[in-house]
Amino acid sequence: MRIFPALLTLLIALPASLMAQDHGQHQHHGNDATWLPTEGGQSAFAALQEIVARLEADPHTDWSTVDVGALRAHLVDMNELVLHAEAVETPLPGGLEIRVSGPPRTLAAIQRMVPAHASFLDARAGWQASARSADDHVLLTVVADDPAGEQKIRALGFFGLMATEDHHAVHHWALVRGQPMH
Repeated sequence: MRIFPALLTLLIALPASLMAQDHGQHQHHGNDATWLPTEGGQSAFAALQEIVARLEADPHTDWSTVDVGALRAHLVDMNELVLHAEAVETPLPGGLEIRVSGPPRTLAAIQRMVPAHASFLDARAGWQASARSADDHVLLTVVADDPAGEQKIRALGFFGLMATEDHHAVHHWALVRGQPMH
């Protein structure tokens, strides 16, 4: 491959100029945290860190109702569900029936989260969702009124359905402040 001389010069000079900018930022970083990373290193920790910062910034925070431990437990449940749940999806007319199971710790998370999330899915226009808990699984059924909705439900599958609806931040804020989750 032939590299044009001007492009080659630019490619050689670019890393040097970036290093100079980076070095300049580090020389005066004393109290200037603008160069620091914004991610806390792990998503659950970052979520907790953000919530704690918002609680501390709110002069109306009632610390007697704050429960960071409850939020942490929910984040652990989310982790269990996403990483360890087993979902067996069976097509139904209009959508899916999903049998969700896992080892004991995961099953407990499934039994807490799936029925609660089914109510959010059921509230979607044109969708009906329900969850039934059993000793060793939860059965989630989600169907749509139209073929496009049916296709979307099947494409999302269990894990996509659990990530549907952007209520998690509000839910986490309510949970840590001691308010009802759902």
